[in-house]
Amino acid sequence: MTKIQTHLPPEAIQLSHMGIFVNNIAVMSNYYQEVLDFRITDKGQLADVQLVFLSRNPLEHHQIVMATGRPATIDFCVVNQISFRVPNLEYLRLFQARAMSHPDTKDCVSICHGNALSIYLRDPENNRVEIFIDTPWYCEQPVREPIDLNLPDDEVMAKALASAQSRPGFCSREDWLKKMNQLMGL
Repeated sequence: MTKIQTHLPPEAIQLSHMGIFVNNIAVMSNYYQEVLDFRITDKGQLADVQLVFLSRNPLEHHQIVMATGRPATIDFCVVNQISFRVPNLEYLRLFQARAMSHPDTKDCVSICHGNALSIYLRDPENNRVEIFIDTPWYCEQPVREPIDLNLPDDEVMAKALASAQSRPGFCSREDWLKKMNQLMGL
């Protein structure tokens, strides 16, 4: 009997893409192009299902695939959120402005988690989307505090630091990463 390796390196498995069922594939694919700057890489029909493949990474054929067939009467979205990392506050604000200027965006809010700064919004079919940056700190989660991203960068980051420092487990992101590597046997 072959022994199964219990601690695999991070590259052993990586999230590549996700698929969501939609009611109106044209509205949804346009929204993700207009607000999040995705590009359609392919589209077509598979039996009764219409598919649109979207990506922002040339190494990934698609990061999101949208498929028709979402029930019109569904009262609860089983996708908790679709999250996208951006490199800095400038891009976070850019995507916030794009989302807020789009007529199909609902419930756009700015949140500080201590370890991240995020905007949350609802797309045209009420899926929750998060766009975030990591901060240089870690604190135990969950944390959800409103934050004004219109403040200058240094004030936004000072508020995020104060939030993180006020929580249990506060440490630098670097120290937290060392703990996570240890936890994952790396």
